[in-house]
Amino acid sequence: MAAVKLGLIVSPAIDQVAADELAADLGAALAERYPEVEWEPEVLTDPLAEPPVHLTELVSAARSLLLDADWDLAVAITELPLRLAHRTLLSHASRTHGVALVSLPALGVLRRRRRLYDAAADAVGTLVGDPEDGRAGRPVGAGLGVQRRLAELAGDVENDGGVAYVARVISGNLRLLVGMVGANHPWRLVGRLWRVMLAAVAAVAFVMIQIEVWKIAATLGPLRLAIAGLASIAAASVTLIAGHRLWERAPAARVREQVTLFNLATTATVVFGVTVLYLSVFLASLLGALLLIESSLLSEALGRDTDAWDYVRIAWLSSALGTVGGALGATLETDEAVREAAYAHRPTNPRRR
Repeated sequence: MAAVKLGLIVSPAIDQVAADELAADLGAALAERYPEVEWEPEVLTDPLAEPPVHLTELVSAARSLLLDADWDLAVAITELPLRLAHRTLLSHASRTHGVALVSLPALGVLRRRRRLYDAAADAVGTLVGDPEDGRAGRPVGAGLGVQRRLAELAGDVENDGGVAYVARVISGNLRLLVGMVGANHPWRLVGRLWRVMLAAVAAVAFVMIQIEVWKIAATLGPLRLAIAGLASIAAASVTLIAGHRLWERAPAARVREQVTLFNLATTATVVFGVTVLYLSVFLASLLGALLLIESSLLSEALGRDTDAWDYVRIAWLSSALGTVGGALGATLETDEAVREAAYAHRPTNPRRR
């Protein structure tokens, strides 16, 4: 039976005996919930980071330990409080990173051990994509999806290098990759990066009033317009990924598959989000062009009669330039803000438990 290696990173505030008991209980519970694979919990005592520390830094620290130890998943139990958008959280899970955090202070004092056990087990359920965290009543389709994800997590891809290796990672983990991207909610990326949107709108507003842009757009056919759009999306995506260090490097060959999956999910998430930005900016540009550019003025500038297609071309080219401007605006965002936007997490409020 294939095995899923689960790292349990515990705070030094938890003694070794209690940590070992928690790992044993958690392994038994996961084996009962998800008997499709064998669970191999491993305990590591590490404080992750010294306060004050941002939530994304804790996730990154736990991710580094996961890669160093060659685990498939990791749950970190920290004595630091977890906060997101001014909310105190009990747990915080990122399927893309394969990491979940559980906050000891949020557990309270009553039934503390039981609440810790439940929070850790439910965090693993979130990481494997179980919408019900292993509880009874889970839809059959969802159960099959969890089984596939567990099999993919436990599986290995031959590690030889090159494009063929990446192709095998994708084909062998396609559902897992799609699940990782979907869990990131990439369509929300732009809405959470308001500086990107403001920079894009400002760039479009400046570009659209330039008569030279009108003339250039009027000479472009569908192919060149498509290339301009794709080039702007690619440039903006590379700027976001490189500028905010979203690309991960494999510390060792044995974790190369995990890192490849992570980078593929990151790239797909960012490209999808930037594409949403581009289309949103295009619709706004088209509306602005129709409202602000008189057909007579446009005809005079182009030296011929104009039609709706001219407005589409102007809006499309303006959007391409505006999207690049939006990516440059993303350099004003903090790394933490971009990572929070790129990697959606599932938080649990302690008051709901």
